[in-house]
Amino acid sequence: MKIAICDDDRNELLQIQTLLDLYAQERQMEFIVKEYYNSFELASAAANETFQIYLLDVLMPVLNGIDLAREIRLTDKAADILFLTSSPEFAVESYMVKASNYLLKPVQKETLFQALDDIFIRQINEAGASIIVKTTIGVHKIHLTSLVYVEALNRKVIYHLKTGEQITSAERFSSVCDSLMQHSEFLLPHRSYLVNMNYIRSITASDMLLQSGKIIPLAQRRVSEIKKLYLAFQMEEVY
Repeated sequence: MKIAICDDDRNELLQIQTLLDLYAQERQMEFIVKEYYNSFELASAAANETFQIYLLDVLMPVLNGIDLAREIRLTDKAADILFLTSSPEFAVESYMVKASNYLLKPVQKETLFQALDDIFIRQINEAGASIIVKTTIGVHKIHLTSLVYVEALNRKVIYHLKTGEQITSAERFSSVCDSLMQHSEFLLPHRSYLVNMNYIRSITASDMLLQSGKIIPLAQRRVSEIKKLYLAFQMEEVY
């Protein structure tokens, strides 16, 4: 577990670090915490490094916390973001970048601890959703949060995971779709692809770009429908 803190006020940053250390001690957890004193430094780091949780001050010079979150969301749709600020005026904007919470300064121990508890409880629940896939070399358990997309190719079904691993099965693609589309995050944009919408970076009139750089074609007759389904999923995640 890696956590990034960004605050241009060193005293505030030190206070959050102290509270995180206390949280780890009381909850008997271990995680790596990295501190950043300006938003550009973290934006650069986030493009090449994965953090599970971001704690961002909102009122920072040049690139404020909301804009920094937008930069993070370009490459990471899944990380949890907690905003820390002395002003409530950005609360609505925080939800537009899928913030997990919005904490007013000075941040109190109980408030931060409850926000972190909520994140970890949700992550445990999400990690529990999985499927069992049979292959010629055995049985694989795949957590849905790690499944980026499924591809039908040459009468085989290929599961593409976040790690880059590929698992090939002889299942019927239609059966796989019937099973996975019971979960709201999966979308069928093309007859040969099933995509986890958490990993979509953008959608055009002809295809969609995944965070990994993979381009998925769209069924041309369903472009409008696909965009509406993705928008509905995004709004559901926000609220």
